Amino acid sequence: MWQRGRVDASPVEVDLALLGGGGAASLVLAALDRHDVAGLRVAVVDPVRRRGQDRTWAFWGAPGGELDPLLSASWSRVDVVTPAGRRVLPLTPLRYAMLRSAPVYDRAAEAERRLGAVRIGTPAGVLHDDGHRVTVRDPDGRVLLRAGWVLDSRPRPPERPGRTRWLQHFRGWWLAADRPVFDPGRAVLMDFRTPQPARGVSFGYVLPVSDRYALVEYTEFSPAVLADAAYDAALRGYVGLLGLDLAAVRIREVEQGVIPMTDGPFVARPSPRVVRLGIAGGATRPSTGFTFAAMLRQADQIARALAAGRPPVPAPAYPRRHRWLDAVALRALDRGHVGGVEFFTRLFDRNPPERVLRFLDGVTTPLEELAVMRSSPLLPMTAAVLGDTVARLRRDPAPGDVPETGARAADRAGS
Repeated sequence: MWQRGRVDASPVEVDLALLGGGGAASLVLAALDRHDVAGLRVAVVDPVRRRGQDRTWAFWGAPGGELDPLLSASWSRVDVVTPAGRRVLPLTPLRYAMLRSAPVYDRAAEAERRLGAVRIGTPAGVLHDDGHRVTVRDPDGRVLLRAGWVLDSRPRPPERPGRTRWLQHFRGWWLAADRPVFDPGRAVLMDFRTPQPARGVSFGYVLPVSDRYALVEYTEFSPAVLADAAYDAALRGYVGLLGLDLAAVRIREVEQGVIPMTDGPFVARPSPRVVRLGIAGGATRPSTGFTFAAMLRQADQIARALAAGRPPVPAPAYPRRHRWLDAVALRALDRGHVGGVEFFTRLFDRNPPERVLRFLDGVTTPLEELAVMRSSPLLPMTAAVLGDTVARLRRDPAPGDVPETGARAADRAGS
């Protein structure tokens, strides 16, 4: 049911409201349907009905999951490339997978229909949580609905600025060729032969769907985004490194995004009955910008909780010790204690691939994390640990921070 908005006289009454209809909300809707959460009154509040291919997610996990029918491609081997050479990483029992947005949105729309959800095509504004119900208003202050619980995936900055604030920012070209030029059996996870920024790390990667069609992307982990022309120049250079002639391929689609990499805290539960999802809820791994796997885990936890009659409150996306490790790693990279290429090269060279991927995904055990820490440069990382500890004791802000008086709009972030 589509509604353009409501007035105070007759607000919608629901058990669960999802604010925002992007990837995080789409995964929750599908999980509610999959777990057959019966009798739940659901509303989706979003001015845009998401359709089509507007983003691509890449993630790793075991084959046989509920997303398998939706995948565009998957790989049991990936390459990590440095100026010194190429390393092929066997991922079994895991695999690296590509998921495009269209089937995710289509599945969410079907779940929405099966759940009988109300869709309100108006932006959500201020929320008022009285501990029993949450009142959702539009930006003009009119009441849109009242809900027992609200899951809010709208972008927002961290509660306070982090000591380190970087971004994962990228642009990708979907390239089509008339003859076989890609190896569909192997993806390039990270290729560090790209020119490195003065402060940060860059890499290219290749996700082939077939021998004639692939996503080729340039990514930076650094403090600031680039101009459009700089991304295109970097992509042209990387395509040349791959041995491809741009005159012999066609750019079918362009993807671009910005994801926060910061040790600033994202508050996942700002009030008793409001739960934040996606980047706003801390689903982004600060040291890498990876988000999708955490969103998928939390969607399943929410649906299982509701099916069992429990509050829809997922576990934290990452353990506290991981957030500390990420803060240290970001500090080491930002202050120049260790180079980005060296950091990631040692990570893959000195650990089994499965351990690295599990660590980047935030699901390793403390013993596995100790092994990962031993593979990093000891003295530089020790300096970063000491610096982070002193900064926490002093409550130092990030360099150049000034007090903020309001929320800043987030860039398109892939959640």
